[in-house]
Amino acid sequence: MDATGAKHMKRWGSTLDSVVVYAQGAVCRRLARGSVSPDGRVRVTGLPRSLDPGSLRARVLGAPGVRVTGVRTEVEAEPLGTGAPDEVRREVERLGDEYAAAQARRDRQLNLIEEVGALRPVPPARRREDPHRRTPVDAWLELADFVDERLAGLHKRLVELEEALREVEHELTVAADRLARASTDAPSAHVETTVCAALTLDGTGDAEVELELEYTVPGAVWVPTYRLTHRQGDGSGRLVLRASVAQRTGEDWTGVRIALATADLRRRTDLPRLRSIRIGRSQPAPAPSGWREPPAGLVGLFSGYDAAGPRAVTTAAPVAVAAGPAPTGAAGGGSSSGPVPPPPPAPQGYGGPPAAVPVPGGADGASPEVFGGGMPALPRPAGARPGDRPRSGGRSFAGAPAAIAPAGPGLAAPPPPPAPMAGPPRPSGAELDYAALVLCGPDEQGGRRGRLFPGSPFDPMAAEYRRRAEAVAALPLPGQAVRPRESAGSFDHRFDAAARADIPSDGTWHTVTVGEIPVGLRTEYLCVPSVEQTVYATSVISNSTDQALLAGPVEITADDDFLLTAALPTLAPGGVGRVGLGPAEGIRVTRRTSLHESTSGLRNTTTVLDHRVHVELANRLAGPVTVEVRERVPVTSDPDVRIEERADWTAPEEGTGPDRHAPGTRVWRLDLPAGATAALDGGYEIRIPAGKALVGGNRRS
Repeated sequence: MDATGAKHMKRWGSTLDSVVVYAQGAVCRRLARGSVSPDGRVRVTGLPRSLDPGSLRARVLGAPGVRVTGVRTEVEAEPLGTGAPDEVRREVERLGDEYAAAQARRDRQLNLIEEVGALRPVPPARRREDPHRRTPVDAWLELADFVDERLAGLHKRLVELEEALREVEHELTVAADRLARASTDAPSAHVETTVCAALTLDGTGDAEVELELEYTVPGAVWVPTYRLTHRQGDGSGRLVLRASVAQRTGEDWTGVRIALATADLRRRTDLPRLRSIRIGRSQPAPAPSGWREPPAGLVGLFSGYDAAGPRAVTTAAPVAVAAGPAPTGAAGGGSSSGPVPPPPPAPQGYGGPPAAVPVPGGADGASPEVFGGGMPALPRPAGARPGDRPRSGGRSFAGAPAAIAPAGPGLAAPPPPPAPMAGPPRPSGAELDYAALVLCGPDEQGGRRGRLFPGSPFDPMAAEYRRRAEAVAALPLPGQAVRPRESAGSFDHRFDAAARADIPSDGTWHTVTVGEIPVGLRTEYLCVPSVEQTVYATSVISNSTDQALLAGPVEITADDDFLLTAALPTLAPGGVGRVGLGPAEGIRVTRRTSLHESTSGLRNTTTVLDHRVHVELANRLAGPVTVEVRERVPVTSDPDVRIEERADWTAPEEGTGPDRHAPGTRVWRLDLPAGATAALDGGYEIRIPAGKALVGGNRRS
């Protein structure tokens, strides 16, 4: 596009409407509206610098006959006005200057103190024939008094200067921290660089058109948080789902609809390929070349441009300077009349000539030539015509061999040219990135004009902006928070916020309320007296909705009183989880055990270890409670060792994750009325054959 067309292209402003935040990164959706010029070209502004150019998508809303035929990203730069929001940056610069000035004043004061402190009386030089003089003690004392008085005043001034330096340093630190936490939506230099989308529309007519732009940006993360409120005695509660969102994408999300997803935005999309099994010597599979023949008549495409005459040259061509004797035409200080060496050839690219190989000067002392000849000819594929060049890294079908200068005395001969490669040329990875290839214009050199070469990125600073944006993934998580990809497991979930939200691009955590989820809730008490004789209160939460609950911190409130912040496990739809609430001081538990050892059998060949367990519970709360007591029995893999249980306990159901029980776990569940007590008795016998017994072993613990 020429400069005139870009200048007169219509510019539309855009508004960020919705954002979907993934486990890392986000998909943004912008809306733009306006009238289209007759040529159908529109430029939509307001895009962030950190966007992925390959993810830009555009479509027309509410106009069936209009479609988008082309879309690309462009970078624009213009100087900032005087009213740019740069007060924080200017404040940091001002405080930096004040800090440097205060530090210089402090250093000068220290130097002055050092100079005054170095004052010493120096007696005059005595000649050999002069007698010894008496020391004037009064002069010495007067000098000492002067130094002490002067140093006292200087040190007092030094304290004031150091205090002023500390104050300026503190203000500078606060301002620098405020600048670091400021939104990255504001420009960071005196030149404002913006990214816009250049679109081409077809079938526009005269009516206004509404466009939707969608693109991905890095630098956005989120973790779930919850708040659980319930009433004592109720079987249900309200779980408010909130999200801590942090983003540094370069644009403020103001009044946007927020959606949260656990999916990986950079997930793989390549399909599996089945390879053959070879019996014999292993051979690597040939990589696809990505090469095709150049179009016919490429040289004649620019004949009219060349017939118009050369354009004015504004820059001087580089001159090759060789080491060695000067050319003959330069002798005697006269003007150089020798031939001017041609400019170096273009860098090797997709369809261009090979790089030049410099050769030292010959034996006659003449300046070396600048060689830019092609590589040796390669076999021409079927269907290729003489003179055609492939769109590859500089290899030609019918190249002319380069004339190599003979080696002079004391100079090594140039290395022989590399052997030609068989088959079609294979471009490099940069040359196969078709989105980054640039078509060279008619002003390029003969080997580059009209061909595709790897070009520079559309925005040289885009990589730096993306690096700064991705640094938000290293933020420390809130307490007991879990990354969505870790808690979601094998499934992905999406949560849509009920209202629009504001999230600035400052790289800090912001809380967004997503919605309210009804959950089933009951309070149970759990104790493991063999480990600790304390009863713990727990909340059993059941998820009866069709939406999963991810692991994260939950603030529990009972009867409008805040209890604590606990860790909620991941609950699938229909799942049940347990959250600990801490020790219950109103319920007491006591455990006593006894062991009786005996023998049995015809010859007393079996040792019998009879274990008895006695547990007592006392409820001192004002209401009834449900208590779960967990015990354990030994397990064995030896068929000769038998374990017989003597209790009414039961084996718990197999759980997953934190609810997974260890082998041998047994459970008592009982309901205790207010002020009631209960006693639980259980036990087991271990029968060990005499040959299996461990003499002196600690098997009775």
